[in-house]
Amino acid sequence: MKQTRRNFLSKASATALGGTMLFQSCTNEKALNNHENEVLKTDYNDLDKILAQPVLKKSLFPDPVVIEKLELVRYENNFLCKVTSRDGAEGISVGNNFQMIHFYPIFLNRLQPFFIGKDARDWEDLLEEVYVYKSNYKVQNLALWVPLATIEFAVLDMLGKIVQKSIGELIGEVHHPEIGIYQANNFRGKSAEESIKLIEEQVQESNARAVKFKVGGRMSKDKDYPAGRTEKLIPLVRKTFGDEMIIYADSNGSYSAREAIRIGKIMEEYKYDFYEEPVPFDWYEETKAVTDALKVPIAGGEQEPSMHNFRWLIGNDGLDIVQPDIFYFGGMIRSMKVSRMAEARGKICIPHISGSGIGYLYMMHFVSAVPNAGPYHEFKGFNQEIPMECPTSDLNSEGGKVKVPTGPGLGLIIDPDYIAKHKLVKA
Repeated sequence: MKQTRRNFLSKASATALGGTMLFQSCTNEKALNNHENEVLKTDYNDLDKILAQPVLKKSLFPDPVVIEKLELVRYENNFLCKVTSRDGAEGISVGNNFQMIHFYPIFLNRLQPFFIGKDARDWEDLLEEVYVYKSNYKVQNLALWVPLATIEFAVLDMLGKIVQKSIGELIGEVHHPEIGIYQANNFRGKSAEESIKLIEEQVQESNARAVKFKVGGRMSKDKDYPAGRTEKLIPLVRKTFGDEMIIYADSNGSYSAREAIRIGKIMEEYKYDFYEEPVPFDWYEETKAVTDALKVPIAGGEQEPSMHNFRWLIGNDGLDIVQPDIFYFGGMIRSMKVSRMAEARGKICIPHISGSGIGYLYMMHFVSAVPNAGPYHEFKGFNQEIPMECPTSDLNSEGGKVKVPTGPGLGLIIDPDYIAKHKLVKA
């Protein structure tokens, strides 16, 4: 039975029990050592070496790049981040507007003050420092990582413009100048028959050679939405698109481990190519249990905020495919470390992307530099609301592939008149 504070103090005041307390201390130390030995049964040495390796190519920048200004501007519900160096170099990013509308105070109060006067070349060290600044670790997850990723993308745009290199060239070598896309959709709430018609329409429009659809009811404790939809839709998607189509399914944590395995067996019967987030994302042991029980590859990581937990999932074969969201996980630098750990263990990386702003463009630059990237990546349609030009890519899907921009930084020119409509957001 656990001791109450009163019992503990009572025992501590009794000198006659000093020997007992010494024994108890030794016992606790032995238990701690046993626990550490259990943890160390998994060999993380290769993963820890990867985590210690830099991602950003600091050697490209012989001179300091001191951040002079860091601004957040807003027009209606669109947020832009603008960064300016002491020498006048500029970078810009488009925020994840679905999230920034809620989290912009974190940007202004907890992040913006920290980065002023810092050398952008030290970005990886700054990521560690800002995590502790004002106890930011206490708001870890979307509230911290989305605003921080927004800043990082503006910084990478600025750095790329300084050295005339794409973002992909700043964080690795360009392995994928074109990105194969899978058509993602969400038609939960509609019948299997209604869903398949809408999925077909989207695939025809994008020319995608792979498709991902939703199963279950989203964190629904084994409930379908509507009832019976998933078991009808799994075979129907395969029948509709044939054996050549790559098919993925995403449950958004809908199931218990037992039900996730049952649904996964149906996917195996119809030769599905991955099964995303079968149980709630922070059910790590259950995720591994599902992975161990099924032949269909298990994907996850969209909601994961912790580098240490990704290390566990990769080191213990809890996932076959890692899916960091480069906004939700705090940027490309952190996400690249996850992909490198996955590569070391023979796993692939298929990042999740957020569905607002120009997240697909940031995803494309990231994937271009990931050697162990999967063959197809998430596509939810191109943003038509932000007026922009891309001199090196038409950003259209040609045969299910999109060319990655090769211009400096993001390789994108946002209409200056549109930028001018944005007003400074103040704390």
